[in-house]
Amino acid sequence: MPVPILLVTGFLGAGKTTVVNHLLAHAEGRRIAAVVNDFGAINIDAELIAGASDGVVSLANGCICCSLEGDLLRTLSTLLRRDPKPEYIVIETSGVADPSDIVRNLMDPVILREAPLETVLCVMDAGTPPSALDDALVRAQLRVADIVALSKLDLADEGAGARMREAIRVLRVPAVVVDAQHGEIPAALLFPATIDSAPATREPGPRRPAEERFETLSWTSDHPISLPRLQQAIGRLAPKLARAKGLFETVEQPGRLTVFQFAGGRATLAPGEAPTPGVPRSRIVFIAELGVLSKAELDGILAECVASG
Repeated sequence: MPVPILLVTGFLGAGKTTVVNHLLAHAEGRRIAAVVNDFGAINIDAELIAGASDGVVSLANGCICCSLEGDLLRTLSTLLRRDPKPEYIVIETSGVADPSDIVRNLMDPVILREAPLETVLCVMDAGTPPSALDDALVRAQLRVADIVALSKLDLADEGAGARMREAIRVLRVPAVVVDAQHGEIPAALLFPATIDSAPATREPGPRRPAEERFETLSWTSDHPISLPRLQQAIGRLAPKLARAKGLFETVEQPGRLTVFQFAGGRATLAPGEAPTPGVPRSRIVFIAELGVLSKAELDGILAECVASG
């Protein structure tokens, strides 16, 4: 099973390590491996430390933390060979790194197959003057982001968050912008629900992530769908979506699943495995801001994608 990667970027002092600390301390059963530049800033509660060896700190909750020394791809290969293998990998970049270079490295075919880049998170200090967005490196960090998290709101003056949101909007950054009080970000945005071979449950209504700004809606179908119609449907839904991912079988390619991802305003399709008997042929999870997209509207739009007959 592929291990999704969360790439955390942001300028020096933005609060990236605070976000990583929160993810590790509140893993909620997820087996997370964090790749960081400096162990010293990782402030894990002492009772969570289970041991350290070979540059890896093991945590009692099943997570691990390792130092990025040398080649990133070699570090990832080492993590993927661990037993048990992590369920997620979080990479914290240097504050002066252009994440586009790291993204290119993660597009290595071997790594992409075993550890696909799931989400790029850019952490921004809410108190940063909007003029700082003129910096080429800051713009590069924002440009690749699927999610922008505004940190240190408790330290900024009133209205700083709104000013930063407007400055980001002016740059036409397609990412979803969220507040990150004390490093906390809705896990449903960072780790969307896993779509695997297990039967998908049919939900009577939306499930809401921890932060009441977003809700998760699921759609399933026992029939193959038309890819052109689905592409039209996603085009209609895109302005209302924060994230989406799923698997579906199309009329155009029967007997083969297609993997669908939508993040940062961008949709991608990739070939998947053969369908599993007894499991709905189409399973897609959507995350939208609370109240922006109703289940009835979603079902109505996607019902048009189901092949007739």
